Amino acid sequence: MRRPRVKVPPSYAQAYYHCVSRVVGREFLLGEAEKEQFVRYMRLYEKLYGLRVISYAVMSNHFHVLVEVPQRPDDSKLPDDAGLVAHVHSCLGDEAATELEWELSHYRGQGNDKSAEELRERWFSRMWDISRYMKVLKQRFTQWFNGRHNRRGTLWEDRFRSVLVEGKGAAIKTMAAYIDLNPVRAEICQDPKDYRWCSYGEAVAGGKLAQKALQWLQSFRVDSLGGVEVAPDSDTAGVSNKEALERWRCYLFGVPFSEKAREEELQKEKQGGKAHVFRVRISREKALEVMKEGGRLKRSDYLRCRVRYFSDGAALGSKSFVEEVFQSAREHFSPKREDGSRPLRGLEVVPKPQRIYNLRQLQKDVVT
Repeated sequence: MRRPRVKVPPSYAQAYYHCVSRVVGREFLLGEAEKEQFVRYMRLYEKLYGLRVISYAVMSNHFHVLVEVPQRPDDSKLPDDAGLVAHVHSCLGDEAATELEWELSHYRGQGNDKSAEELRERWFSRMWDISRYMKVLKQRFTQWFNGRHNRRGTLWEDRFRSVLVEGKGAAIKTMAAYIDLNPVRAEICQDPKDYRWCSYGEAVAGGKLAQKALQWLQSFRVDSLGGVEVAPDSDTAGVSNKEALERWRCYLFGVPFSEKAREEELQKEKQGGKAHVFRVRISREKALEVMKEGGRLKRSDYLRCRVRYFSDGAALGSKSFVEEVFQSAREHFSPKREDGSRPLRGLEVVPKPQRIYNLRQLQKDVVT
């Protein structure tokens, strides 16, 4: 029996979901053209359904996408007929918009407001909903893929998996970085900027949507090496696009943003040591060795391993966030369970503002 999907409490204005789906049989079917087309559909339906993609990586046999999903607006704030038609036109073009406009005008002209409202609801019911977004994205891409390759049947292994992520602080930044580092963990490249089909690669190449998401992530000033700055209230806190890219690069590589601190790291290399600046993917064997010896991995190393919490967990965030999610979904858990938050196994103990908790503790094979 499938576990119910964990969703954010209604009191939150937005929810953030890390979604993963794999090609059936784990076959490596997605080449360059397929990845490009997937990103096109991802962006198209992101706009149509009123969502925002924070981070993504499209690999050869699966994809990751971190999505911001706003709560549906009150009915009084939904666009009128003309506004809905204009929105559909901006996303899907003339044909879909013209058909919608004609149907609405036809019903209104007959005085059949009930049918007009039902038609509007069919459109609005698809928006601001992660399940609808993922369903149409996977279905539409499958149709395109099957037509291109003269095949039939399902392309995806199963329903998508999702992890609910707290939309601020260490949790959201850690998850976004984990997704951007997918091609590094897969040993496709040593630098995610060289991978065109991830959000960081898109941002470096000048993609405006990816750059804007990075700027938003920088409003949470959580240092990759343990220091914490207070997160401002504004969306981007005045962080320029150039600075956002620089900060994110430092966060991905686990190096300090301060130029002085980076110079100190480089001096280690000159003296025969190993600077954090040159840290690349670490192996599962190395991670298990550290954990077996009683040590804990630094966050920058944790992100370079395949860690099941990021795709098989239930909810990631601060202790208070996870507890709130637990209480909101209390009926899905055993009556004997007293609380919700569980610390991530194998991760070094960091200052409290940066600690990440999960709703479902993994008992084995955290690092895969």
